[in-house]
This record gives sequence, C-alpha cells and structure tokens, in this order.
Amino acid sequence: MSEKVDRNMSIFERYLTVWVIACIGAGILLGKMAPGVAKALDSLAIYVNGAPVVSIPIAICLFFMMYPIMVKIDFAEVIKAGKSPKPVGLTLIVNWAVKPFTMYAIAFFFLGVLFKGLIGTEAVDFVKLPPGADWALGSTHGAGTVIMHGGLKMLQVPLWRSYFAGCILLGIAPCTAMVLVWGFLSKGNDGHTLVIVAINSLTMLLLYGVLGGFLLGVGRMPVPWEALLLSIAIYVASPLAAGYYSRRWIVSHKGIKWFNEKFLHVLTPVSITALLATLVLLFSFKGEIILAQPLTILWIAIPLFIQTVFIFAITYWMAKKLRLSYEDAAPSAMIGASNHFEVAIATATMLFGLSSGAALATVVGVLIEVPVMLMLVRFCLRTQDWFEHEKLD
Repeated sequence: MSEKVDRNMSIFERYLTVWVIACIGAGILLGKMAPGVAKALDSLAIYVNGAPVVSIPIAICLFFMMYPIMVKIDFAEVIKAGKSPKPVGLTLIVNWAVKPFTMYAIAFFFLGVLFKGLIGTEAVDFVKLPPGADWALGSTHGAGTVIMHGGLKMLQVPLWRSYFAGCILLGIAPCTAMVLVWGFLSKGNDGHTLVIVAINSLTMLLLYGVLGGFLLGVGRMPVPWEALLLSIAIYVASPLAAGYYSRRWIVSHKGIKWFNEKFLHVLTPVSITALLATLVLLFSFKGEIILAQPLTILWIAIPLFIQTVFIFAITYWMAKKLRLSYEDAAPSAMIGASNHFEVAIATATMLFGLSSGAALATVVGVLIEVPVMLMLVRFCLRTQDWFEHEKLD
C-alpha cells in the first residue's frame, strides 16, 4: 500500500516533511550567516500609521500558496451537497463546533500546564501591535505588555502563549488543500471531498475571523480585528476569487480536460514551493530559539498530533453511527483531522509577525501533516469493512 501511496503523490507532496526539515536548516543557516536578508525582505511592507501591516514578499508567497488550491475547486458542485446532507453536516459540525475548542483545550493543557516549565516559565516572545495601535509603553493588553524592542513598540507576551495562539489558528483552519490527496488515497468519494472543500472555503470567510478572535481573546492574546479581517480578505477571499474566475475563463477557452491534465499539472508544485520559501524566511528568525531549545518543536508537535488523531477518531466514529458509506466516512474524517496550514501561517504572520512564536507553531503543523495523515490513510484502508460501501451504478 505504501508504494501505491507514493505513486499517487507528487515529489513535493511525498517528501513534504523532508522539504520542511530542509527549510528549517536553510532558514537557521540564513539567520546565522546573513541575518539582515530576511529582515530586509520583511521590512518591504504596507504600513498603516507607521506600523507594518502586510509584508509584501510574504503576501506574494502566501497568495501563490493559496491560489493553486482555490483554482481546483468547482463551486458548481456545492449545489449537489443537498443530496448527501449527512456527510456535509458531520464535517461542518466537527470543523466549526468541535475542532476549534478541542484544539484550545488540548494546546492549553500541554503548552500552558504540562510543558510550561520546559518551554520556560519566564521565556517571552515579542509580537506586533495591532494596525494603528499606539498603546502606551508599559500598558498591559491581555497577557502582554507594551515595550520597545528593536526600535519599535512591541507586545511582550509569554512564549508559551505565543505558541498557543499558533495552535488556535491551526485548529480553526479546516483543510481545503492536501485533503484532496488524502481523500483520494483513502479511496473516498472524490465528489464529496470537492463539495466539502468548496463549502469549507466559503464558511471560512464567515467563521474564521469570528472564532479566531474569540479564542485568541479567551487565551489572553491581543485580538487585532482589523488585521484579522484583512488577513481573511488577502489570504482567503482574494485567491478564492482569483481561482474562481480564472478557472471559469480557462475552462471556457481550453476545456476541462486541458485544465485538469495540463494547467493543474504545471501548477502543482507552485503552492508548496511558495510555502517552502516562506518557511526559510520564518526559520531565519526563529533559529536562535530552536538552537537554544531544540525540543521546542517537539513540545508544540505533541498537542497537534493528539488533536489530529482525536478529531479523526471522533469523526470516523460519528460517521459509523450515522451509517455513512466508507467512501463518505473516510474523507469526512480526513477533512476534520487535517489543517489548512497555509491560512494559519498567513494569519499568524499578519497578526503577530513573521518572527513570532505563533508563526513557528503553525509551521510545526506543516512538519507533522504528511506522516500523520499517511498513517491515518493506512488506518482507513485497513478498516474499510467497518462500513458499507457505495453501490456502483
């Protein structure tokens, strides 16, 4: 089965974890040898009231991370969702009513209680102020205090809370990209997977900011609503619109066969290439922390791993109770378990800065995504007989 999985994944998808590890090394090396390079690139930003709001190089990279995902979506398939309300309803409930809150609870327990001493009870992180905020030095906002750092006003927060914020952003970002691969490999219903991808993309426009703001606020992190809404507009709405209109234009002029076999084939590595470029920049900032505390990534990975397996298990169990076919149950569980790490990275970068612990935590989600999801694919294939199968026409 492992060989079959490998044949159905591109070289980028198959070795994503390896590429991410390589980017960690390249980023740390860049940060040590040329620390000014990443900072110079990140300083190319759109400023509001003197505060950097959107890093232009990162925005470009993140747009190209998202566009190849969005252009694959055929929104005409959404109207077919009414024919199978159970799997659609199950996925939406798990993604938006269960997953964000279990991620909050699990991450808080591990990062804020169990691993707090290992991360460092006195360790701090420096995150951006909300756009336009001119808070007084020494003022307290949530769990943070305004200080001068590197010539700029920054919010000093406990380091574990910054990692915690990144986990929250992962928990409210249901997968709409790699899940197409996981659903295919688990022999699920491709039509159902595409429908859920489209619905989640639309739902994210409405709920991502609301849930993100609420949970970050409960977690005593600053909630820069303007930046949060701007993040959704830039990193979800704009590539969604670009994907929708360019897909329509290409299909009308070249045909769906050319679109699927030629255009998407060329586009496939674009998203992950843009992701890897972003990661090099991110790790160029976080190299010192990783070298000083090499187990940092492990402390973040443990709650993310437990959350992934737990959400998969509860969704798979609920699918069985709802008497779904295996072809609908497998992708429903995969969609709930996996994360839209592209949006999470984009949002963490915009809200808290490229050098923040929150951004680092979202990258750990990328690091564990492939091996964990392949493990769950194998589990699905071995448990097909737990469910009925769809009847072929």
